[in-house]
Amino acid sequence: MIPELSNASVCMRDPQKVQDILESMLKAGSNTLQVISDFDMTLTRFAFNGKRCPTCHNILDNSKLISDDCKEKLKELLNTYYPIEIDSSRSIEEKLPLMVEWWTKAHELLVQQKIRKDLLATVVRESDAMLRDGYQLFFDHLDEHSIPLLIFSAGIGDILEEVIRQAGVFHHNVKVFSNYMDFDERGVLRAFKGELIHIYNKREGALLNTGHFQELRTRPNVLLLGDSLGDLTMADGVQDIENILKIGFLNDKVEERKQSYLDSYDIVLVKDETLEVPNAVLLYLTGNK
Repeated sequence: MIPELSNASVCMRDPQKVQDILESMLKAGSNTLQVISDFDMTLTRFAFNGKRCPTCHNILDNSKLISDDCKEKLKELLNTYYPIEIDSSRSIEEKLPLMVEWWTKAHELLVQQKIRKDLLATVVRESDAMLRDGYQLFFDHLDEHSIPLLIFSAGIGDILEEVIRQAGVFHHNVKVFSNYMDFDERGVLRAFKGELIHIYNKREGALLNTGHFQELRTRPNVLLLGDSLGDLTMADGVQDIENILKIGFLNDKVEERKQSYLDSYDIVLVKDETLEVPNAVLLYLTGNK
């Protein structure tokens, strides 16, 4: 089997099921595989040297493009809604309207800031954004084997793309579903495009983008990476799925959330800031053990 699955950070409710899925996927071949991943705190680090790393929204919120008054208001929103997002005693149905409220208010505040498109690259460059250790192998290996990677994010697509572009890993096999900014003819932010993607409506996002999954119908095997229970629906648009292996990063509030993660994800990675396990799985499935 894969030695990395014995790492201290790895928890599995049913190791035999994981082994069966992996063997079935290996037999089908890597040309039947697609990867669907969340971005913030899944492909990026949760913390570094004890300090929280920024999400796509944080990169913008903490930047010089945002006034102090706006920063204060965004912080108030975070302090109000983040505890709700991770509260294991509330149902997703209960959280849903509150998450929409949070994202909508935050986006309205950002639009008021008249953010300039040409300054986004600098903001990302000056931020503390960090992809997880092992990201280069993860992105490059998928690209070398022509395995499609869908990054499905409730963050800001323009910032997300800039992070992976600056890291040198925005390869041709990468597609992003996210919240994109809409700029006017002078390159100033005037709105956000299309349907809002937040942490708990990824299923709707998946079903809105059936065209993407239609193109990939010869790839019924899915490796899914996420860090919230809302990420589990990201593959709901995949037609005639054969096998799905779900790897979940449990970054925060470990004790109260561990059981729900073990019940939902096949492999749970507890406070693991690396892509070592997903990379080991990919190397196994592409025959590069």
